[in-house]
Amino acid sequence: MITMILFGVFAILLLINLPIALAIIFATLVTMLVTIDTLPALTTIAQRLTAGIDSFALLAIPFFILSGYIMGQGGIALRLIEFAKVLVGRLPGGLAFVNVISCALFGSISGSAVAATSAIGGFMIPAMNKEGYNKPFSTAVTVTAATTGMLIPPSNILIIYSLASGGVSIAALFIAGYLPGLLVTLLLIGAAAIYVKRKNIQPLSSNSIGPFWPSLFGAVPSLFLIFLIIGGIIGGFFTPTEAGAIAVLYSLTVSLCFYKELTFKDLYPILLKSVNTTAIVMLLIGASSAMSWLMSYELIPQTISQTLLALSDNPLMILLIINITLLLIGTFMDMTPAVLIFTPIFLPVAESLGISPLHFGIMMILNLSIGLCTPPVGSVLFVGCSIGKVSISDIVKPILPLYIAMVFALILVTIFPSISEFLPQLLGLI
Repeated sequence: MITMILFGVFAILLLINLPIALAIIFATLVTMLVTIDTLPALTTIAQRLTAGIDSFALLAIPFFILSGYIMGQGGIALRLIEFAKVLVGRLPGGLAFVNVISCALFGSISGSAVAATSAIGGFMIPAMNKEGYNKPFSTAVTVTAATTGMLIPPSNILIIYSLASGGVSIAALFIAGYLPGLLVTLLLIGAAAIYVKRKNIQPLSSNSIGPFWPSLFGAVPSLFLIFLIIGGIIGGFFTPTEAGAIAVLYSLTVSLCFYKELTFKDLYPILLKSVNTTAIVMLLIGASSAMSWLMSYELIPQTISQTLLALSDNPLMILLIINITLLLIGTFMDMTPAVLIFTPIFLPVAESLGISPLHFGIMMILNLSIGLCTPPVGSVLFVGCSIGKVSISDIVKPILPLYIAMVFALILVTIFPSISEFLPQLLGLI
C-alpha cells in the first residue's frame, strides 16, 4: 500500500508536468502524511534534503560542471574534432566516425552528455550535413555518442552512484567505465558504418583534414587532462573532489592562455550557467535522498527484493528484469533521481545474487544513458534536436540502429562482468 501511494502520487505529479524534484518531494510528503503519524513530515523531509547533499564527495560535481562549460567555450571541442578527423576522416563516411570519437573524447574530459552534445554538435551536425548526411542522422549520431561521457570518466553520475550505493570506490567506478564506454563507442561507429555504406558516402577531401602533427599538438593539452585527473586519483595524489577543482584550473588555463579562445568577460555567463545547473542537480539529489530514506524506513527495497527473488534465482534473469525496468524508467525520468531512487531498491537484489556493486553500477549507468536519448524526457535528445533543428519525430527512424547498438552493448556488459571489472582488478582497486 505504501509503495502504491508513493509511486502513484509521483506518477500523477509527473503526468501533470510538475518539475521532477518537486514531484519527488511532494510524493514523499503525501506518503508520510498518510502512512506515518509518529514523525513530523515537513521537518523530516527538510532534514533529509539537507543530509542528502551534506557530502564531501558531492563537491566534485559543481567543479566538473564548471570545467565542462569552460571546455565547451574554450576551444577544446574544436581541437578534439580536428584530431579525430586526422584519425578517421579519410575513411569512407569518416565524418560520422569523427562525430562519435569527438563526443567520446569530449565526454572523457567534461563528464557531461549535454555539454558534449552542445559543444560537438554545434560543429559536427552542420559539417555532416554539408558532406551529404541528412539532418536527422547527423543529430542522431551526436545524441547517442554524447552519452558515452556518462561512462568514460570523469563522470558526475558515477559520483552520484557511489553515494547512492553506500560508498563504492569512485576511483574504481571511474576506471570501470573505460571499457564499457569504449565498447559503446565502437558499436556506434559500426552502426554508423552500415549507414555510410548504404548511402555510399565518400571520405573527406584532403583539404578538409589538417596535418597530423599540428592536429595532435593542438589536442594534447586537452587530452592531457584525462591523464592528469585519472592518474592523480589512482596514484593517490588527490581525491575526486580535489580532481574536480584541478580540472577547473587546468581547463581555465588551457582555454585562456594556450588556446586563447576564452576571455575573462566570458567567465560570468559560464559561472551563471554552472550555478544554475549545480542548483538543479543538488535539489534533485536532496529530494531523491528524502524519498530513498522513506523507502528504507518503510522497508520498500526489501519488499521489492523478496518479490524479484521469488520470481527466479537466476542472476541473468533478474538482471534482465531490472534492465527492462530501468529502460522504461529512463524514458520518463532523468538519470540523477533514477540512480538515487532505484539503486537502493535494485542493488541489494543484485548483491544477494553475487553481483558486485561495481558491475551493477556500470550496467545501471549504461542502461539509464540510453534513456537520455529516448523520448519523451531524454534531455540529450532535446538538446540535440534543438542544435540540429529537427523534430523528435524526424529523428526516431535514424536513431533506431544506434539505439540497438547501445542496447547490444548493455547486453554484453550485463552478461560479462569482466568488461567492467577487468581494469579495476588489474590496478588493484577491487
